[in-house]
Amino acid sequence: MSVSTASVDPSAPMSREDKKVIFASSLGTAFEWYDFFIYGSLATYIAAHFFSSLSETASFLATLLAWAAGFIVRPFGALVFGRVGDLVGRKYTFLVTITLMGASTFLVGLLPSYAWCQQNLGVGAIAPTILIALRIVQGLALGGEYGGAATYVAEHAPAGKRGLYTGWIQATATGGLLLSLIIILLIRQYMSDAAFSDWGWRIPFWISIILLLISVWIRMQLAESPSFVKMKEEGATSKAPLSEAFLKWSNLKIGLIALFGMVAGEAVVWYSGQFYALLYLTKTLRVDLTTASLLLGVALAISLPLYVFFGWLSDKIGRKWIMLLGFLLAAVFYQPIFKAITHYANPALETALAKSAVSVIADPADCSVQFDPIGTAKFTSSCDVAKNFLASSSVSYTNEAAAPGTPASVKIGETVIPSYVATGLDAAAAKAKKAEFTTALYKALKDHQYPVSEKQAPVKDASGAVVKNSDGTDKTATTYAMAPADQSAINKPMLVVMLIVLIVLVTLVYGPMAAALVELYPTRIRYTGMSLPYHIGNGWFGGLVPFVIFAMVAASGDLYYGLWYPIVVAALTFVIGLLFVPETKDRDLDNIPS
Repeated sequence: MSVSTASVDPSAPMSREDKKVIFASSLGTAFEWYDFFIYGSLATYIAAHFFSSLSETASFLATLLAWAAGFIVRPFGALVFGRVGDLVGRKYTFLVTITLMGASTFLVGLLPSYAWCQQNLGVGAIAPTILIALRIVQGLALGGEYGGAATYVAEHAPAGKRGLYTGWIQATATGGLLLSLIIILLIRQYMSDAAFSDWGWRIPFWISIILLLISVWIRMQLAESPSFVKMKEEGATSKAPLSEAFLKWSNLKIGLIALFGMVAGEAVVWYSGQFYALLYLTKTLRVDLTTASLLLGVALAISLPLYVFFGWLSDKIGRKWIMLLGFLLAAVFYQPIFKAITHYANPALETALAKSAVSVIADPADCSVQFDPIGTAKFTSSCDVAKNFLASSSVSYTNEAAAPGTPASVKIGETVIPSYVATGLDAAAAKAKKAEFTTALYKALKDHQYPVSEKQAPVKDASGAVVKNSDGTDKTATTYAMAPADQSAINKPMLVVMLIVLIVLVTLVYGPMAAALVELYPTRIRYTGMSLPYHIGNGWFGGLVPFVIFAMVAASGDLYYGLWYPIVVAALTFVIGLLFVPETKDRDLDNIPS
């Protein structure tokens, strides 16, 4: 005979069974998030192996879009698995989702690269195509995972402790990210940079098969949730949870309020404050991955208990106001926080940007958006050539309109460097023009105190062979590149503080979120009803954060311009949540009207 969750004494200590439910659900979910985030954490390496045919800027954006593909399909996973979860049960549904997630992640680690497919199969595009397909499977699985885990734990929790219990589930997303960073760091400690770049980046994907087996074994030990068992015994299960949840206006309205008054803002705050922060440190500010991962890992570890704390606090004072505070603070402080991160991580770049402004002077008709997800566009105009170089070099710039038909040029301080047009040039001529242009730009940047490094590198001919001098030695030439952030100039304690501030905002909006979503829906459609708005918000609003921000930066030239995306979404969510989101902390889960 099952027990209603409403009848459990909220003052009673957590039972052994409660701890087992929370541990099993949280650990399995953490492993799934690990699977999802190792892709993002290794985006630079994935870009080099699977999108190597594109320019540096386009390949990185294509990698982010492939990552985002998993988020885009998450709502469809929510629909499919949410329906199964409301019809068949919570336990068996998220056994299926974790199996799909782990298997597809393991296969990513086995995929051949674009270059291998091009050389051996004659079609390099096979590699990124299969990669995107596996990302879609991951996204579908994760779309069914979260709703099941959150619903399962909440339905085991006594009234008055749902925020505390589900706070552990909320911590698993950050826990999964932290686990991915720890494993990557451990592997890098025992491998050279060259070996890790070549094949070592695949190891974290292979490890997922071990995590999968552990997760499945743990979840097999669990019983079905008491609320679902009670509902099934009473014959009250929904025959059509999808239509009941989304075609009945009273339930659809709840979903819209949940999406635009809670989840959309939570999603952009979560992915901006943790995942984009790592990409910003490594890709934009040139902090090496090991240092950036350590700094973020410390901040994550320090902040991790706050998910449970704010879940517990929401049981006392309510979910709504804690989440609204997080939205408001994020909208107000994102710009200054990321500017402070620049100051503490790469002060040389910050100083150069302030003292020597860079501008691209070009005919607007000559400029296109710096993005090509399928590798068919050719960015050969003088404006595109200049912007691609600056964007890939983390150089912020402004745009100035030139007369129609005027070739683009780049102005650094008072120095003007003309760009070039690659259209119509053969490969050798285009390569020579590019080398001439980039060398001139790097020298100008260095003259204006931008952090530029130079070194002697072998000269290679068209076949890739090293050119020899008359005496048989290798011919070398000076090459230039943006320098990595100066390790001695990085203020690591203050960077950790800034990252902690970002993550505290995440914990404010995310800690109470699971309990709030679960409490909006009756048991018969709970899995389906809460899963769709959650995954539309996190999949579309949140999962696109890195791609949208980097695309906005590439288009505008302003390193901070892309932050307007999460700022505006968080601000709108604050307003909608303030007006329409109800307080739900005292609701009885078994007696929510449908």
